[in-house]
Amino acid sequence: QVQLVESGGGLVQAGGSLRLSCAAFGRTFSRYTMGWFRQAPGKEREFVAAITTTGGNTKYADSVKGRFTISRDNAKNTVYLQMNSLKLEDTAVYYCGQGTWYQLNYWGQGTQVTVSS
Repeated sequence: QVQLVESGGGLVQAGGSLRLSCAAFGRTFSRYTMGWFRQAPGKEREFVAAITTTGGNTKYADSVKGRFTISRDNAKNTVYLQMNSLKLEDTAVYYCGQGTWYQLNYWGQGTQVTVSS
């Protein structure tokens, strides 16, 4: 059974940084694309970033390009999201997902990120 456990969320001032982590359990981590989505209050879940199995290819939402970096450590079965220059509009619950480059089909419970002014 696949289990994804996010951590690292919290309260940060605008302009600050946070690093989210997602530990994966249950199947061979290095075989799957990993990604991050987020959902703000009253809004639909939206794509943030994704990374291929070896980390050789990544993609980002336009809203986070140049500020967020996705990475993975296959030896630790963990994917990361380094978030810099945080803005108020980055406030959301961040979810880690696992699957293919075209669809993530397993999800964690989410971690709250709150950016204050």
